[in-house]
Amino acid sequence: MLQYKLMTVPLHNITGTTAIEIAGSVEAAILAGRLAPNAGLPTVRALANTLAVSPSTVSAAYKSLKGRGLLVAQRRRGTAVSPRPAIHRGTTVPKFGPGVRNLATGNPDPALLPALGPALQSVDASPVLYGDDLLDGGLGRRALARFRADGIPAEELCVVAGALDGLERVLAAHLRPGDRVALEDPAFVGVRDLLSLLGLVAVPVAIDDSGPLPNALARALASGVDAFIVTPRAQNPTGACLDPKRVRELTGVLARYPDVLVCEDDHAGAVAGVPAATLVASGALSRWAVVRSFSKSLGPDLRIALLAADPVTIGRVEGRQRLGMRWVSHLLQRIALALWTDRNVQTQLRLAARTYTERRNAMLDALASHGIRAHGRSGLNIWVPVPEEAAVVSALAEAGWGVCAGERFRLESPPAIRISVAGLPAEDAGDLARDLARVLLPDRSSTAS
Repeated sequence: MLQYKLMTVPLHNITGTTAIEIAGSVEAAILAGRLAPNAGLPTVRALANTLAVSPSTVSAAYKSLKGRGLLVAQRRRGTAVSPRPAIHRGTTVPKFGPGVRNLATGNPDPALLPALGPALQSVDASPVLYGDDLLDGGLGRRALARFRADGIPAEELCVVAGALDGLERVLAAHLRPGDRVALEDPAFVGVRDLLSLLGLVAVPVAIDDSGPLPNALARALASGVDAFIVTPRAQNPTGACLDPKRVRELTGVLARYPDVLVCEDDHAGAVAGVPAATLVASGALSRWAVVRSFSKSLGPDLRIALLAADPVTIGRVEGRQRLGMRWVSHLLQRIALALWTDRNVQTQLRLAARTYTERRNAMLDALASHGIRAHGRSGLNIWVPVPEEAAVVSALAEAGWGVCAGERFRLESPPAIRISVAGLPAEDAGDLARDLARVLLPDRSSTAS
C-alpha cells in the first residue's frame, strides 16, 4: 500500500488569513519543493489555531486544493500532498544515466509506427471554420462501423485529443469533486493523476490477468461509487485483458448498478495483441463511454482518440467542445483517417501487434525460466511482483536496465516493477531476466553460475 509520511509539514510553510491566501501558500510551497509529494498536512483545527483563523477558513482552503488535485484526503491519515500534484514541477519522464536502457516510459517502438509522409502529402487541406462539424465525416463513419462490429452500441461519436482527454471530458461531464470512482489496482498513473486533478476519490478494485475481480468490483460498487474506469485490454501496467468469462461476470455485477458511469479506456487499440472486449454491449447501462486512442498504434503526437458513449454523454462532451477552440484539428483527423485506410499501414499495424506479443512472451518466458512470476497478457508492459521496489530498480539500473517502480501505479496492491517491452527485442529478454534473477534470487543465481 502507498505509504504517507506520518510527520506533518512544518507549520511555517503555510501562511495567510483567508482561504485564498492559505491555499496560495500551500501551492507555492509545493511548487518550490518545500512540501513534498505525500507529505502530511496539519489538521484543520491545528492549522486554524496556529494561523488564528476559523476552522472553516482552513477547511475551505483545503477543499479548493483537493479540487485542483494538489491535496488528497487519506481517511484516518488526514490530509496530504498528492503523490503527483497537478502542478508543473519539471519533467516526470523517468531519467537514467548513460549506458542504461530506458524500459520505463511505456512508449511504442518508433520503428513500428507507420511513416507519416505519405499521409501528409495526400491529406485534404481544405479549411474548417467555426460552426463546422467537430468530427470528420469519413473518420466518424469508419470508427462507428468499427465500434459496432466490436459490440459497442454506438449511435454517435466525438473525437478527443487522446484517451486521457476523453476520460477527463466524460468524468467532468458527470461527476463533481468528492465523488468516488472505482479504479483498477494497480492503474495507469495518468488516470490516477486525472482523478486527483478533478478532486475525485479512487476506490481500488483488485485485478488479475483477466481484469477486475468480480467480487472486488461488487464491494466497490456496494460501498457507493459514481463511476468505474476499466481497461479492456493492454492494461497499464499489468497487461491484463478481459476475456469472455470475465466480461459475463462483470456485466452481471454492473447490472445491479445501471446508473454507475462505466468508462472503458481502450488506449492500445489495434496493437494490443488481443481482440476487443467490452462491458457495454448489453445496452443495460444508462451512462457509459468507450475511448479508443491512436497513440500506441499511429503515434502519440497525433493526439487523436474516438469516443463512443450514450447520447447524454456525447451531448455534454460536444457541448463543452463547442464553447471555444477545443475541437481536435481536422487536419489531424484526416491524417489519422488516411493512415487507418492505407493497406500498407494496416499491414504495419498487424506486424506491430505481432512484434509486441513476441517481445512480451519472450520476457515472460525468460523470467519463468528463472522461477520469476510476472504478468503481461497483452499490450506493451510486463508487471513483476518484487519484495521492495526501490532496491530492485536501483540494482537493475546498475546492471544497465531502467525500469519503473510500481508505487506510482498502486493503491493497495503489493510492490512490483513495470518493464516496458515495446522496444526490447526478444533476443535481449534473457539478459534482462538473468540480471533480475541475480537481484531477486541471489543465492539461486550464484549456484546456477
